[in-house]
Amino acid sequence: MHASLCRQGVPWEAVVALDGADPARLPAALAADPRVHVLALRRPVGAACARNLALNEARTEYVNWADDDDEFPDDAMALRLHALEDSGVGWCAGHSQDLHADGTTTLWRCPTPPGWHAAGDVWTYWKDPDDTIPIGPTTILGRTDLVRAAPMGGLVQGEDYMAAIGVTCLAPGVLLPVPVYRYRKHPGQMTRQDNYDVVESAARRHAWNYGRSLRAALQVPATSDAAGVV
Repeated sequence: MHASLCRQGVPWEAVVALDGADPARLPAALAADPRVHVLALRRPVGAACARNLALNEARTEYVNWADDDDEFPDDAMALRLHALEDSGVGWCAGHSQDLHADGTTTLWRCPTPPGWHAAGDVWTYWKDPDDTIPIGPTTILGRTDLVRAAPMGGLVQGEDYMAAIGVTCLAPGVLLPVPVYRYRKHPGQMTRQDNYDVVESAARRHAWNYGRSLRAALQVPATSDAAGVV
């Protein structure tokens, strides 16, 4: 991940959340890079909490969630940053690729089609909780204030589903028809563990219900004929 960030064509900063791990285990290249800020949590708190606490430390105008075992294509940041600046939307995403051990990649096109999307539209491409999620959470570059309004959900897994649904429900955005993230496939992935499927269906259903409810709530008219109580 760090090596791919160093190949980006725009300035960047990174916050690395150490979820109870010994800071001495941080790779030397990261420890020596002034663009990398380390948040060393004294005890394990889980991925969702660790990432949300790291969000407190973000100082840039835009934020992109990422996993430390993955990587960005060289033009990932520049393409989305320019799209955000040109269009004035809240977020910009793209497609992702699975990166295999032999160096080959497999493209994943999310169900959401390329182009401009109104706030709440992305959730409509998630027809059923057990279907493929409508957009890749780590493909989203979003305004920091927007991401803080829709951080990681309180789940042991699938917390990023909620972050992606929240961001895309709160603001319009653009999906580019190009890969902007690579998931490195390897046996150590959380999604490859034997117990991963135990709560996956429940996590998806929770995130799906969250999107449905949030979208419905945001579509309520700003004014009402209901009487007030003083």
